Amino acid sequence: MGILFEPTLELFNSSTLTILLISVVTLAIILRTSKPNSKLSATIPSPAALPIIGHLHLLGRLPHQSLQRIALRHGPLFRVRLGSIDYLAINSPSTVKSFLKNHETTFANRATSTGILHLAYDGSDMSFAPYSPHWVFMRKLTMTKLLGGKTIDELHLIRKEEIKRLLRGFYDKSRKGERVNLPKEFIGLASSIVSRMSVGRQWAGKDDELAELKTVINELEEILGLFDFKDHIWVLKQLGKLGIDFQGIDSKVEEVKGRYDRMVERVLRAKEAERQQLSGKKDGGEGMVKDILDLLMDVHDDQNAEKKLTRENIKSYILNILAAGTSTSALTIEWALAEMMNHPNVLKKLLNELDTVVGKDRLVEESDLPRLPYLHAIIKETLRLHCPIPMVARKGSEGCTIDGHFVPAGTPVFVNYWAVGRDPEFWKNPLEFNPERFTGDDNLNDIDFRGQHFQLLPFGTGRRMCPGTTLAQFVVKTGFAALVQCFDWPSAEGSVDMTEGPGITLTRAKPLVMTPKPRLDKLLSNF
Repeated sequence: MGILFEPTLELFNSSTLTILLISVVTLAIILRTSKPNSKLSATIPSPAALPIIGHLHLLGRLPHQSLQRIALRHGPLFRVRLGSIDYLAINSPSTVKSFLKNHETTFANRATSTGILHLAYDGSDMSFAPYSPHWVFMRKLTMTKLLGGKTIDELHLIRKEEIKRLLRGFYDKSRKGERVNLPKEFIGLASSIVSRMSVGRQWAGKDDELAELKTVINELEEILGLFDFKDHIWVLKQLGKLGIDFQGIDSKVEEVKGRYDRMVERVLRAKEAERQQLSGKKDGGEGMVKDILDLLMDVHDDQNAEKKLTRENIKSYILNILAAGTSTSALTIEWALAEMMNHPNVLKKLLNELDTVVGKDRLVEESDLPRLPYLHAIIKETLRLHCPIPMVARKGSEGCTIDGHFVPAGTPVFVNYWAVGRDPEFWKNPLEFNPERFTGDDNLNDIDFRGQHFQLLPFGTGRRMCPGTTLAQFVVKTGFAALVQCFDWPSAEGSVDMTEGPGITLTRAKPLVMTPKPRLDKLLSNF
């Protein structure tokens, strides 16, 4: 009996108990994280999922492309589970229309991570704030004043000056035979324009602070592009509550937010001192062109304002403008130039339009844009194929039915704008770059990207549509047209690599780097 009994006792020593405990906990975790967090209709098709991670393994580095491939097999509307969270994915113009047009208010909230919400001053901003009276007020203020037509018109000289600065820099480098990293220069252009329009007088001429600002913006965009596993996998969420920062995202958010806050606080104090000084003058600064921060401070100081703006509201709003208005415009210009090199016939036609309308003795300006229809067609086609933000996530505030399927409250939804622009049901030869599709007689010339045509939604649609669409158009169209007008771009006949890179924005895997070749020396030398 002793011989048989000793091994039985051995099953319960400390090592075995530890292994048993780990096994039980692991099983509990698998069971806990294998269950979706919602009652999303089982009638909605879905690929086979793995325990714990769900469909995370299917998304890869380019989720918008992965979702489109899944749609080819399961249809344009399907379920994907990331960790323990069920998402609905919609990938065609018809499903997007059914979703966003018929249930716009229900899905007016963004689905975002806890880290991004904290970065945005805990929802004090507009981009990530929940749909609420505060958000409605900020949206109204944005469309009527902050990014309204009057403000954009009054600040047009900033855009003109920065475009000239970019062209002059290219010209100087061309004379020295230096190669230019185009995306880096385009991001510099966009960030300079946006920062000067936002808080112009405080950062104007302060190269060190502008460099710091650009670094912070780059790091903000990196954070926005990270997938936070602890928001989706239960065990990591529990570890996070214990202070274990599995991916290092929380510490990165704190560090970048602290640097931004210190930087913008200096700007706010300088603005307050400037406004106090102006208030002591006889005219009170009347007639001076106001930047966006001036307009925000006007509302902040107005005791009769519809809503009182806090300091956090102002900081987070400026953060929204800086982050949203920089890389998207720069990337669109870069993609458009790459397409011109791959399609020299399109470039030739655009040059003929520019030479006819603008000529060769002056620089193209924003006032010329209404007379440049082929330029508009090129930008439309670029945005169709290379949507700057390929995918967004919304979250439902109440249950509803979409295409016959019940979607419970709280369900996050991926809206794949990239797939929408390439849907063969709506676009003939969808992978072909063909601006003529917007200038022919097939009823596509009236399609624009202001959210009313669900085949083309680079800036979104409805309440959450990008409020900076008009500003982005001016920056992209005028900047791109000036580059084409003033410099020769080498013909590549399809050899420029159009592979996409990872990130929340649609980056290029291989940035364009080349030596500019002046086309209009006389014009450039006078800048």
